[in-house]
Amino acid sequence: MTPSKKPTHPLSGSSLSGAEIVVQLLADEGTDVVFGYSGGAILPTYDAIFRFNREHKRADGSDRMPLIVPANEQAAGFMAAGYARASGKVGVCMVTSGPGATNTVTPVRDCMADSIPIVVICGQVPTAAIGSDGFQEAPISSIMGPCAKHVFLVTDPAKLEATVRTAFEIARTGRPGPVVVDIPKDVQNAAVAFYGEGRLPMPGYRARLRETERLQLSDADCDGFAELLAQSRRPLIYAGGGVLHGEASEALRGFAQRFGIPVTTTLMGIGCYDTTEPHCLHMLGMHGTAYANYAVDDCDFLIAVGARFDDRVAGVPAKFAPRAKAIAHLDIDASEINKVKQVHWHHLGRMDRALDRLRSHLDAKGFVPDYAEWHAHIADLKARYALNYDRASTAIQPYAVIESINRITRGEAVVATGVGQHQMWAAQYFDFKHPRLWLTSGSMGTMGFGLPAAIGAQFAQPGKVVIDIDGDASIRMNLGELETVTTYNLPVKVVVLNNFGDGMVKQWQRLFFDSRYSASDKSLHQKDFIKAAEADGYKFAVRVDHKEDLDRVVADFVAFEGPAFLEVIIDPDAGVYPMVGPGMSYDQMITGDWIPTRDSQAPVEKVDKADLF
Repeated sequence: MTPSKKPTHPLSGSSLSGAEIVVQLLADEGTDVVFGYSGGAILPTYDAIFRFNREHKRADGSDRMPLIVPANEQAAGFMAAGYARASGKVGVCMVTSGPGATNTVTPVRDCMADSIPIVVICGQVPTAAIGSDGFQEAPISSIMGPCAKHVFLVTDPAKLEATVRTAFEIARTGRPGPVVVDIPKDVQNAAVAFYGEGRLPMPGYRARLRETERLQLSDADCDGFAELLAQSRRPLIYAGGGVLHGEASEALRGFAQRFGIPVTTTLMGIGCYDTTEPHCLHMLGMHGTAYANYAVDDCDFLIAVGARFDDRVAGVPAKFAPRAKAIAHLDIDASEINKVKQVHWHHLGRMDRALDRLRSHLDAKGFVPDYAEWHAHIADLKARYALNYDRASTAIQPYAVIESINRITRGEAVVATGVGQHQMWAAQYFDFKHPRLWLTSGSMGTMGFGLPAAIGAQFAQPGKVVIDIDGDASIRMNLGELETVTTYNLPVKVVVLNNFGDGMVKQWQRLFFDSRYSASDKSLHQKDFIKAAEADGYKFAVRVDHKEDLDRVVADFVAFEGPAFLEVIIDPDAGVYPMVGPGMSYDQMITGDWIPTRDSQAPVEKVDKADLF
């Protein structure tokens, strides 16, 4: 190793076990919580965490690196993901070999799909036993390879230190993602020298990072963008999750507000722009607001920032933003440029720096646009096609539940969700004033994500109100984590919107399969969620099934100081609208009974089954 000019690490030159090296590196990387489940192949590292915490107590006597034990390893992965999403830091999950590691495949793939930085440390059978079908052995490097950003199998104890340090580097840099480090038990037990520095050689990866970091907008680049913007009368910013991952929310807000450009976000981009701002159009896409989708149809210049034109947004790419005379695209990942939609101007690199550069360049040019007509049009769209539902119904409407909570939290709460109808209702009806308040499984759409993600988020933002909005089907997938909440006395608020079945599946079957409720009419519905929550130690566990009780109980629920569980029996026929069905364009949007649609478009009756999903 080349000597470093940095100060020497206090433990440099010490002989440590591999397990002790892993734990020391976690501390060096700023890890303040580990989520995981123990087992034989990871016990040496679990013991090292115990000894580390015994020797490094916080001022209040608590562990410096608490190890949070879930009911299932999948939940540990989602807790690490929730922590990463809510904090912007790398989340850490630590599990044993075999089934412990394979149980984390889903959260690893989920993080890869949504560009979430986590490091998963897996125990593995001893090096000599690899490939022998030993007890609790699984080929994790082969299994995880297609799912993760990178996978390491450490067979040389001398390379463990550099490998773990490199894993964190890969997870957080460029387009973030999950990295898996598979460590055989003998490597954890081996005594090796600790250097306190050093990373693995990755010349190609680091060269690409340097190139991306080096790329900056030239005056000519800025002039090209300025020309497109100057020609526009109806510009619209389409912002995705990349804005959050690139810490570009502040720059985006500054740019949009400086020139009065309206903003719509993807599901993953929610929170990068304050949803209470008058020029915010909330979410676009399959279940986006009608006014956002109509604004996309009407804009003449679409500015995509950290978004990838995915199928839930672009739908039919040829018909997406049909009146846009130009499209600009800013992103960190070269593979996303022109992948789905051909653009007229693009920039590859850091989005925060690019947006600030464009703003200063336009200011220097004296650019002062007049978008008064466009702003009036946007205001009219928001008023005319606002979200709405049957407010006179005697049944509790799910939208009303979220509106009731939102009136109290006012866009300041951390909201995690499962996947299904409740996920879309939460995305539509909650406000988010800041980044990293909205946590959901986007690209993978993983049921069971919400509760463990909320647990991770509570550790990331202990001073915030953290709420899991879940469905009766989705929460079942990781229901055991109710006990995790009470075991660690976390003030996580859990809401189950119970419509006694897979609501989103039923909605699709109703719309596209002639109401043939295959399997969904036999969905699980015997569970008494209140008794289950009480059995897991919840002191506040309340069911609401009368509309007149809703606001009162919601207020008590949010105000409760400890873990709280609320089940609301909602209208089983409530749907998610608007909806842009598969194979449809925005002008074919289904808005339901309570949201107007543009008169020029008749409802679409049939959809080709080949277009579904």
